[in-house]
Amino acid sequence: MNIDILKNLVDYGVLGLLGLMGFVSIWFYIERLIFLSKVDIKSYKHLQKLEIDLTNHTTIISSIAANSVYVGLLGTVFGIIITFYSMGLSGQIDVKIIMSSLALALKATALGLIVAIPAMFFYNHLVRIIEVKLSLWHIKDED
Repeated sequence: MNIDILKNLVDYGVLGLLGLMGFVSIWFYIERLIFLSKVDIKSYKHLQKLEIDLTNHTTIISSIAANSVYVGLLGTVFGIIITFYSMGLSGQIDVKIIMSSLALALKATALGLIVAIPAMFFYNHLVRIIEVKLSLWHIKDED
């Protein structure tokens, strides 16, 4: 198998997946913010139904926050493996090529962190809004 094809497949596959994960987390965060700003908690008679509606899609955001780092790390590991494999095939050890290839492999981890950190912020922010909405529902019952 051609090593360049494998390298491009890993690069574009991992970076594309991380890009998709970032897009999905932003999409659901905005969708949840819009829903949470418009939801009428007084119209809910059952707490469980309110909880289901409020927490819809939050698991996706938390899963992206938790797993994008691992996807990035997997891309880095594959990049390092490909670097060493290509060095073994060529039989040449050039420090410049090794260092540039390893630096490029680390971009997957960096992108994984770039996706994970905002996704975790999105999730925590939504959870706090949901907690407030649920508390307001309980207060509504007491009035």
